[in-house]
Amino acid sequence: MSTPSPSVAPLTTSPDAKTKTADVFGFAPTPGADLETVPSYTTPAAEYVPAIDPHFLFDPQTTMALLAGFKFNRRVMVQGFHGTGKSSHVEQVAARLNWPCVRINLDSHISRMDLLGKDVIRLDQGKQVSDFHDGILTWALQRNVAVCFDEYDAGRPDVMFVIQRILESEGKLTLLDQSKVLTPHNSFRLFATTNTVGLGDDTGLYHGTQPLNQGQLDRWHIVTALNYLSHDQEVAVIRQRLAGMMASQLFDRTLDDEALIERMVDVAAQTRVGFKAGDVSTVMSPRTVISWVENTLIFGDPAFAFRLSFLNRCDSGERDIFATYYEKDFGESPIDDSASTE
Repeated sequence: MSTPSPSVAPLTTSPDAKTKTADVFGFAPTPGADLETVPSYTTPAAEYVPAIDPHFLFDPQTTMALLAGFKFNRRVMVQGFHGTGKSSHVEQVAARLNWPCVRINLDSHISRMDLLGKDVIRLDQGKQVSDFHDGILTWALQRNVAVCFDEYDAGRPDVMFVIQRILESEGKLTLLDQSKVLTPHNSFRLFATTNTVGLGDDTGLYHGTQPLNQGQLDRWHIVTALNYLSHDQEVAVIRQRLAGMMASQLFDRTLDDEALIERMVDVAAQTRVGFKAGDVSTVMSPRTVISWVENTLIFGDPAFAFRLSFLNRCDSGERDIFATYYEKDFGESPIDDSASTE
């Protein structure tokens, strides 16, 4: 890891400020909750603090759970469908607290050595010597870093048991090959995001996930759900993202029809109702709707953008159903009869 310059905060400090929840996140905490203020940093720690998205819309329940994690050193797991902003919530809360945050994707290639560290051979004055290099988890554990494990329910069993050691608030980590016991930094924090609730995938949407050890799940202090929003909330989120797109000047045009986003969200809602009824096997997430908006800005045609963003990856036997959903709101079929659908 690179050494931070003197102008930024080191990664070994404790919070030196307090952030007012209502002022920064736009809503007051639940009455009785000890979350009116949350510890924070006045100076960010270089590249480890996520960039603030000024157009991000916070879900109050999820945000309160994450703030409790930061303030009281609670281990917080955020569960929900894909594309609902689980990891983004962790990042954006950390960004507003100036709290260093590192995301780790628990794919099948993440190993124990990646997390704990390994011996590395190097040449020293012509002789081979071995040095122990910290893994990302042991590095973060000794610093004021918030670690977010993405796709937590896709982790390999041997990796998951490594994580189990540090799930308790004061959980120390023993490195057997180093004869060393690591005590967590008092500002180390741990979060995770997951699509399932640890009981396996019963929807067919999340291949590669697996049931989680219940003894490990029991060590998570807070489990909060962030699933699909109400119609008005989703429209507000996408409008905020659209404002961010315009501010970035990535697109040269804007949406001419103000009601277009509402109709897009209506189509997405129909896919979710159809999925619950067993009519279709794929759903549109808020992330997909945002892609649809972006592609509409690029191509200028909502139907064509719908095909590129969603329809082309659906089961061919279900595309007529999704076309019906689209037609209810847009008055025309999104399927291009002149193109081959095979």
